[in-house]
Amino acid sequence: MKLEGKVWRYGDNIDTDVIIPARYLNSFDPAELATHCMEDIDTSFAKNVKAGDIMVGGRNFGCGSSREHAPVAIKAAGIPVIIAANFARIFYRNGINIGLPLLEIGSDVEKIKADDTLRVDASTGTIENLSTGDVFRAHPLPGFVQDIARAGGLINYIKEKK
Repeated sequence: MKLEGKVWRYGDNIDTDVIIPARYLNSFDPAELATHCMEDIDTSFAKNVKAGDIMVGGRNFGCGSSREHAPVAIKAAGIPVIIAANFARIFYRNGINIGLPLLEIGSDVEKIKADDTLRVDASTGTIENLSTGDVFRAHPLPGFVQDIARAGGLINYIKEKK
């Protein structure tokens, strides 16, 4: 799974209430959620994100509530992968469940800036910063997680297995 896109950069402890504010949780429509993604900290995100752009966060990305709405909103906004120092565990699992690859690179994340262009190979864990020439290594996604991502999420993956 090879991806290339512009970076939307966020800091540490980005919680699920910031990713998708609670006032929008009455909707399960991914397209509707995407229109409000990140709006409380970045009013430009939902209006300007392009399919294939890459979200990068700091430590403890996705902390807070266990709602699946947060990774759904990000994926529906067109983000195909999130890179962070590390992720809150429930957010990480929810990302896998909906087929959104999440890669952890520890403190190397500090070398990635907003508007950089990254090339990401989730199957090998290789992240190339095309703006700076830096190359980072994340743990590659296990084969079954890659299969879930390719299927578009856990439900689709299970349906394919029947």
